[in-house]
Amino acid sequence: MQKIHKILIGIAFSPNLKPNLFEAIRLANMFDAELVGVHVGVKSDEKKIELKTLLSNADSLNKKMKTIWKEGKPVDVILQTCKEQQIDLLILGALQRENLLKYYVGSIARKITRKAPCSVLLLIKPSIVRVACKHIVVNGLQDEKTEETIKTAFFVSKHLCCNKITIVEEVSQGELHVKVNDDKTLRKANIAKERLRNRENQRVKHILEKIKNKKIQVKTQPIFGKRGYSIGHYAKVKRADLLVMNAPNKLGFFDRIFPHDIEYILSELPTDVLIVK
Repeated sequence: MQKIHKILIGIAFSPNLKPNLFEAIRLANMFDAELVGVHVGVKSDEKKIELKTLLSNADSLNKKMKTIWKEGKPVDVILQTCKEQQIDLLILGALQRENLLKYYVGSIARKITRKAPCSVLLLIKPSIVRVACKHIVVNGLQDEKTEETIKTAFFVSKHLCCNKITIVEEVSQGELHVKVNDDKTLRKANIAKERLRNRENQRVKHILEKIKNKKIQVKTQPIFGKRGYSIGHYAKVKRADLLVMNAPNKLGFFDRIFPHDIEYILSELPTDVLIVK
């Protein structure tokens, strides 16, 4: 199960710096982790004073914050800092639609998410005053990474004092192998769907048997549809506070052209998203 000892926050002097920083400080305290801040750009007295002022108005950190100032390309600097500082969780501020994204978000968030050596938390609704996390949605798809991702969702829910988790099992329509033309084929399709639901529920049940946490309300939800898009839509409709996903596999040439799993999530973030490495 993943532990969080070191958290990195990108410090961009933008209107969202204050809520992003306050969220990062709260998370560092909740996980009893060390917070590291990195600013990509020129270090100046004005920026140092602004950062110091913000920190003086925030909650006190359990562990002293470390601030790094580096010049270079944002993606390269952030990835390099993650490796050098042995970061467990990288926090990036984000907005919902990619065509509106600015510094540290959009294409930058995509590149970092693909290459980051650690888990990445994308924030679309950072708050100066804490908003409680009440519902976490986590992917339950059939993948070698899924068990670790589900365990991490439980670990995070414990530290965020969230007592509701929904595990969404995305099943491709292509697995049905039934074309619906009449009532007979419709019945066959429904029987096939039920078998797939039972298969997915048994697989997830096996994972849950290894996780002993009776305080959290757990629901499993099989969904038939396009992987990535379906769970994002579900999280949005259910107004989940956090969506927890497997990190993407190494993407090939065609994956960069056509939408692929996590690409649906990154193009229009349904809520805050934690991508588990």
